[in-house]
Order: sequence, then structure tokens, then C-alpha cells
Amino acid sequence: MALRKKEKDKYRLLKPDEIQTMTDRGCVCEDWDDVNVVDGFTPEGFKNVIFYGVVKLGRMDKRIESVSGISRKCGVYNAAVHNCTIGDNVYIRNVSNYISNYIIEDDVVIDGINTLEVRGSTTFGNGIRVKVINEGGGREVPIYDRLSAHEAYIIALYRHQIALLDRMRAIIDNYSESVRSGIGVVGKSAHISNCGNIIDVKIGESAEIIGIVRLKSGTVNSSYTAPTKVGAGVIADDFILASGCSVLDGVIIDKCFIGQGTELSKQYSAENSVFFANCGGFHGEACSIFAGPYTVTHHKSTLLIAGLYSFINAGSGSNQSNHMYKLGPVHQGILERGTKTTSNSYLIFPTRIGAFTLVMGRHSARSDTADFPFSYLIEEDGESVLVPGVNIKSVGTIRDSKKWPGRDRRLGSDRLDYITFYLLTPYTVQKMINGKALLQQLRDSAGHSTQKFFHNGVRISRTALDKGIKYYDLGITRFTGNVLVSLLQKNNFSTIEELRECLETGNEYGKSRWLDLAGLIVPEAAVNELFKKIKDGNITKPEELNAEFREMHENYSAYEIAWMTERLEAVLGKSIKELSSEDLLIILEQWITAVESLDNMRCEDARKEFSATAMVGFGIDGDLSDRRKDFIEVRGEENSNDFITQLKDRLMLKQQTVKELKEKLASL
Repeated sequence: MALRKKEKDKYRLLKPDEIQTMTDRGCVCEDWDDVNVVDGFTPEGFKNVIFYGVVKLGRMDKRIESVSGISRKCGVYNAAVHNCTIGDNVYIRNVSNYISNYIIEDDVVIDGINTLEVRGSTTFGNGIRVKVINEGGGREVPIYDRLSAHEAYIIALYRHQIALLDRMRAIIDNYSESVRSGIGVVGKSAHISNCGNIIDVKIGESAEIIGIVRLKSGTVNSSYTAPTKVGAGVIADDFILASGCSVLDGVIIDKCFIGQGTELSKQYSAENSVFFANCGGFHGEACSIFAGPYTVTHHKSTLLIAGLYSFINAGSGSNQSNHMYKLGPVHQGILERGTKTTSNSYLIFPTRIGAFTLVMGRHSARSDTADFPFSYLIEEDGESVLVPGVNIKSVGTIRDSKKWPGRDRRLGSDRLDYITFYLLTPYTVQKMINGKALLQQLRDSAGHSTQKFFHNGVRISRTALDKGIKYYDLGITRFTGNVLVSLLQKNNFSTIEELRECLETGNEYGKSRWLDLAGLIVPEAAVNELFKKIKDGNITKPEELNAEFREMHENYSAYEIAWMTERLEAVLGKSIKELSSEDLLIILEQWITAVESLDNMRCEDARKEFSATAMVGFGIDGDLSDRRKDFIEVRGEENSNDFITQLKDRLMLKQQTVKELKEKLASL
């Protein structure tokens, strides 16, 4: 009650001379008693304004400066205003139709707009059900202001957890009802200009909305530290835009969530889709997709449809088919993190592609390569051919993993998605362990003369199978050693007992199976504990759920240590309490051998970029000498290439680290 009285006391009726001044300046109102103002109000800031309903007006005693240096006095000019509260030092000009049922906060600019209105009770896009992954429905995700990739992943894919999903949907529904209103908001310092119709839309602080055609039933979340931009030609219906995203240049979206740091531009279109942190969509099309963090597509001819994606780069002409002309578009695809598709690649769904796989060619067979990460999937004579593990030695794969953190466009500290950027994690390494076992099983169950093996819709040659076992073994050994070496470097120990204590500092949840919750790599046991809290009613608010995901993210290292110690016990056949320094010396030797082997393969792969073949097209009108000189000027030399140099330097550092640790272990 005190707050209401304070708000009421802030405003007063217009004075007769103020009414006269406004009337002289072309302002009209049926009942001036419905127009309330603050102390310090200046009527000269209003010209050719028609007031309807109850209107509250702030002070207009400043000027705004345009980018080109034009200075304009704050106020309202050439507009119709209905049931609005207008804050201090707002600039509103040339409203073709009207502004109705809005709170316009301080320092807002609205310059050239057709309509800005709320037509009735609305949740501003919150609670809209979006048909992701399966175009035929069944995996709907209710979008809202605080939606994270991890929350959406669980809602979309854990349909068998009925009680859990009922609770999670209730959290979202309760939030959506809490923001329901018949009054919209344009947040402090927002800028809206040269726009068409904005209907039932809530607009956050510092948002920039320029030249849109239509925004209807949605929220533009934005903040001073993470402003959101919506640009020319955009049409958006039933949407939520997260803070710090950009939707520009003729984009059309319908029933979509656009995450923090995501950029959609250049006539991209999407419907019934969710895009999470740092996605990029340009020119192409999306339909019913779940775009986890860093899903990127750049080309006009590229279609992403009815699938789960993350950390993916879709090549030009990439296409998928989600129906077989029987029961309609009901099939779905799963492309696990780090998948790449080459130009004109095609996949028929249902299909599941393992993490960090390169897909080449057109695949009309439904395959499941989930247990074969870091592979090539190639079309050959109409068959899908798998080359397991080969991508782990690709310089491109390493480069991708290094560039993702640097391309995090999210601003501010309020993060919705928690992202694990590492290339090798317990999640991918467990897949390699499974893949290695499957390859060994295929080899052992066939005769020595068998040259082709078939598994889950793909063909594997004997040569590729044997090499795949080798690649996976190197990756498993390298990652296990990575975690061990990092732990030994961080902890001081002078006895074997102290060393064993270091190895027992992990979180036991890490010993379970690991999952990728759309960018967040976590052990299943921790996820199950979260599920229990939700089902028991201990988590009822979006911020509580976000805090749980944040805690899992922060516990990654402790989970990882527990995974590593369990792996050591399995490899050595003894418990940590029985571990000797000699055991660890063996592990360190195996680790540095794997590191040297993989890094040398990666260097060789990088050197291909400097071969004579790579120089074709350089030195266009000269001889071979000119070709090489031109190539060096554009691409540089092999020995000075940053990636190769850093790879060699890191290898030398690891070799020195092993030497020092060996000396320390030998002294125990």
C-alpha cells in the first residue's frame, strides 16, 4: 500500500497554463484530468499529441544526440498515446497509428513507428509451446525468458520421465503467468525507430529495434551490459529473444527462442525452433530444430530440420529428410556435438551421428554411430562408410575446440547456458571406450579374411577398423593422463600416502555414465540427483534450476577426477589405496607416448596446408617461384604458422612436465 501511495503521490494534475500551452501546440485530450504529470513537467515538450485514457508523463528537460550529431529536445511529437506511462526524458516522434497500454521508461527513443500496443492480457511469448526435434510434435518445449539449453534438452528428450516433466513445465507455466499483463514495457534507454507494428511485445533495457516489419507476441530481453538488436525487415511472431542476441536483415521467425549471443541475419528463416548460446544462422532455413550452443549455418541452400544439434557447422547445401511419405514428417535426427557436414551432404532420418564426426556425401541408410566419435562418415557406391576415430588427429577438430571459447559473444554476467568447451571429456572418452570395444568385437567375431564389417547401418573396412582401435586407444590414454597430470601439478605431495589422498579428492558422481545436456557435460548421477530435487518439489523457480546447472558446471573438475581414478583402477587392476609410484610412472609414460603420437599426426595434418597442392591458384601470372612467394605472403610459412608453433611448444612443455613428475615420483 505504501508503494502504491508513493507512486500516486509522484503525479499531479496539469495546471491550467500547462493545458493551455499544450493546446496551443496542437495537443488534444477529451478530459485533461486523465493526464497526470510529475513535478518539473515542461509542456513545451509536447506537440501534436492526442491523449486517450489515463496517461502519466515525466519530465522532458534534456536533449538527445543522434549518431550524426543532430541534437533534439526530449518530448512527444506527432503521436497518439493511450493508457501509457511515459518516463523522464523520452523522445517519441511520428507515430503513424498509436501507442497503447505501455510503460515507456526513462531515456527511451521511439522515432517513426506505426503501432506499439498491447491488445489484452498476454504473457509476451512466455509459455508458447515449440515443436522441436520432431516436426509431428511430442517433444514440445515451452519457451520463456529464463530458458536454458539444459532445461530444454531435458524437457524435449526425457518424455519418459512424466512426473519430472510435469514439474518442470509447471515451473515455466507459473513463471509465464507471473509476467502476464495487459500493460507492456519499453525498458530504460531502449531505441525503436522506423518500425512497423509491435503488438503484445515486452522490450528490455537498452534494446535496439530498427526498421522491423512486425513483432508480435514476444519478449525482447535486453540489458545495459547485454543489449539486444533487432534490425531491418525482421518479422517475428510468438518468440523470446534472450539478452545480447541479434536478429537482423530480413530474418523471419515464428515460435522460436533465440539465445544469448546468437546471431540470425541475412534473410534466415526459422519456425518451431530453439537456438541457444552463440548460434549463427545466415541465409538458410530451420524447421523444428533444437540448436544447442554454437550451431552455425551460413549458406542459402542449407536446411536444418527436425534434429538435435550443437557445436555443428553445416556446409552449403546440407539437407536432411525427416519423413518417408508414410506417416508424415515424424522422424528425427541426432547430430552430437562437434559434427560437421560438407557441401551437399544429405542424411535421412532417423539417424544418430557420433560426436565430432565429419559427414560427407548423401546417406540414404539410417545409421547410428553414437559410439564412434571423431569419425568420418562417407558415402561410397551408395553405402554409408564409417572411418572410426580418424578425426581425432585432424588439425581442424583441434582448431574448432580452441576457437569456441574465443567466439563466446555473450555479454554480462547473467548466463543462461553453462558450456563445457573441452574436446576430450569423460563424455567423449566413454564413447571412445565403447567404440574401441565394439571394433574389437567386430574384428574378433569375424574371420581373418574378412575385409568389410557392417554395424548399425554403416560399413567399416578392416584397415579403418584396425586404425580406429589405435586412434581410440591413443585418445583414451591421452585424456586419462591429462587429468592425472593436471591433478599432480596442482597438488603438493611428498609421500605415496599424500599422493593417494590427492587422487581421492574427486566427486563420486563422476564415476557414473556421463551425458551432454546440450553443451553442459555432466555425470548422470548428478543429473539424477537434480531430477529427484525437482520431483520432490525442492526446486520450484527458474533461478533455483539455473543455480543447480551452475553448480554442476563448477563441479566439473571434481567429477572428472573421480572418473579418472576409476579408470586408473580399471587399467591397473588395483584400488587407489594400493597404488604405487611405479604404477603412476607407467601411466605417465603411456600418456606422453600418446601425446607425442597424436601431436605428430596433427602436425602432419597441418603441413598439408602448405603442400604444393595447396599453392594452386597462387602466383597467378608467374612461375613456381612466384607461386611460392605469393603463397607465403598470403598464408605464411609452415615454420611460422601459429597453430603448428603452439602445438610444438605445448608438446615440449608436456615433455618437460613428465620429466619433472617422473623425478618427483621416483623420490617417493
